[in-house]
Amino acid sequence: MGFYYRRSVNIGPFRINLGSGGVGYSVGGRGFRVGKSASGRRYTTFSLPGTGIGYRSGCSWIVMAALGAAALGAAALGGRALWEVLA
Repeated sequence: MGFYYRRSVNIGPFRINLGSGGVGYSVGGRGFRVGKSASGRRYTTFSLPGTGIGYRSGCSWIVMAALGAAALGAAALGGRALWEVLA
């Protein structure tokens, strides 16, 4: 196992990741993010907040654009799900 360095800066729903390999970015809210790693790979991350359990997967640009729009919508809702806002 090797050592690594990573630092992130949050600006609203956007996150800039600074590491030894370069700069990456992502957008999203609690439990869901889409982004681009420092190596240029696009990814989607789903997680269960507060549990430490999550899943990260690569995806195509078309899927990424659709999911990114959904993530921005979720971030505009303050990280809450739509059904929580409507209830």
